[in-house]
Amino acid sequence: MILVTGGAGFIGSNLVDELLKQGYEVKVLDNLTTGRMENLSNAAKNNKFKFYKGDLRDFDKEILKDVEIIFHLAAQIDVRKSVENPIYDMDINIRGSINLIQQAINSNVEKIIYSSSGGAIYGEPTVLPADENTPIKPISPYGASKFAVESYLNTFGKIYGLKYKVMRYGNVYGRRQDPLGEAGVIAIFFGRVSNDKNPIIFGDGEQTRDYVSVDDVVKVNIAAVDKLKKEQEYNVGTGKETSVNEIVRAMEKIFNKKITPIYEKERQGEVKRIYLNIKRLQNEINFKPDDIETGMRKVYE
Repeated sequence: MILVTGGAGFIGSNLVDELLKQGYEVKVLDNLTTGRMENLSNAAKNNKFKFYKGDLRDFDKEILKDVEIIFHLAAQIDVRKSVENPIYDMDINIRGSINLIQQAINSNVEKIIYSSSGGAIYGEPTVLPADENTPIKPISPYGASKFAVESYLNTFGKIYGLKYKVMRYGNVYGRRQDPLGEAGVIAIFFGRVSNDKNPIIFGDGEQTRDYVSVDDVVKVNIAAVDKLKKEQEYNVGTGKETSVNEIVRAMEKIFNKKITPIYEKERQGEVKRIYLNIKRLQNEINFKPDDIETGMRKVYE
């Protein structure tokens, strides 16, 4: 039995669908703050699926009955919100996660697979691409809270023998990402361009990220169940750097029209350049992620 926290969200629901397809029994815990039940419309038809509405900070521990593996994706994911309200960010991401980990240990859960952020925890690395040994220097409360949970997992692993894996994602994009949300520049741009609106770029558009498709992220999470054995932390990206301006140029090809972005003031807490070294992952599994244009075309189609 598997539990996916945040399973009604963008990444979580894609993971739930694939787990069910592979024959796993799946429970989802989500408070539906940003997650949506329509993301689970396929899953809801499956008799191996159960949904529980609840909050990480205070949920019924009966949910963990018979659970062997937890995929922990539930989080406050908005960098700007974390800057404006770091206590709220900490409360969900750190306190909520500690409660989940403690309850998991009490319920004899075998393993936690945690979704962290390679795009946020390394801050502004002096050496790129950033590998898993890059110094941790987040420049947002969100990055700090995501790494704090990694530290707690390591600590609980030492004290109680809890098995865990940490997936440090680049910037994930793909189907079910909210085009009206605060995170997910590709979904937001797709939404605006589809409605004949100009995309808004904060800063000069030369800021770079490692954009990885949700399908590739799901593949790596499932590999973490029994295939990733050598290490605890894994970067999950493409190993390639893409600027926001390059995304606009790729969209021009996909939509076959000229797109003129509106440039506004850059935002606090945002990293200027980041992309991830994924050799550790590729040394253990056959991982060939989609390049940005291929992945974006899949979303468009």
